[in-house]
Amino acid sequence: MISGPSPPAARSAWLKVALLALFAGVVVAFFALGGHRYLTLESIKAHRDAMLRFTEANFATALAIGFVVYAGAVAFSLPGALVLSLATGFVFGRWVGTALVVVAATTGATILFLAARYIFADAARRKLGALGERINAGFTENAFNYLLFLRLVPAFPFFLVNLAPAFTSIPLRTFVLATFIGIVPGTFVFVNLGETLGRIDSLQGLVSWETLAAFALLGAFALVPVFLRKRASARAPDA
Repeated sequence: MISGPSPPAARSAWLKVALLALFAGVVVAFFALGGHRYLTLESIKAHRDAMLRFTEANFATALAIGFVVYAGAVAFSLPGALVLSLATGFVFGRWVGTALVVVAATTGATILFLAARYIFADAARRKLGALGERINAGFTENAFNYLLFLRLVPAFPFFLVNLAPAFTSIPLRTFVLATFIGIVPGTFVFVNLGETLGRIDSLQGLVSWETLAAFALLGAFALVPVFLRKRASARAPDA
């Protein structure tokens, strides 16, 4: 006689299904209700005066709404984070706006990271087997530096960098700290641009190649400690 899964295992499986359904349901509802039409540059510019008036009259409430909307957009990997960063800079200014976006984006990224780790990580590691273990060991050994590099260099999609580390054993505190620090430069640039929202006609070419090169250089510096450690480790047997 083959017994079914234990009650804790069954509850865990149902919880994973429920979480997956929640994430999928939010994404479907977002597009079905036309949310993607609101998170556009044209829509934000059309409502900028109303947003300013509301913020001036209800500053704390506006901060709370901005935090929830941005963190939710990141947690559910919804499009429009760039537009939200510009709008935050326009409404709150470069300093408050940067602080709000960094905290909200880190919170949303952490929610997605934890959810992906809970739902998928164990099954993915079992499927990958020894290869997965080697990848996990290599990434986790220098997790902070690798993740900082991925956050600093704008070539990597933000949602993908939230998901990929979930399949490793990187500690949560490392993920949070590297995310928080790594998104500050890019966030400041886009939030600062948001103060000139009225003069932005397109999201294309907002950031110069010089700025992108500076981000890439910062990312390269984040990998210097990894290179030095590997070099020292390679020389150790000869010492």
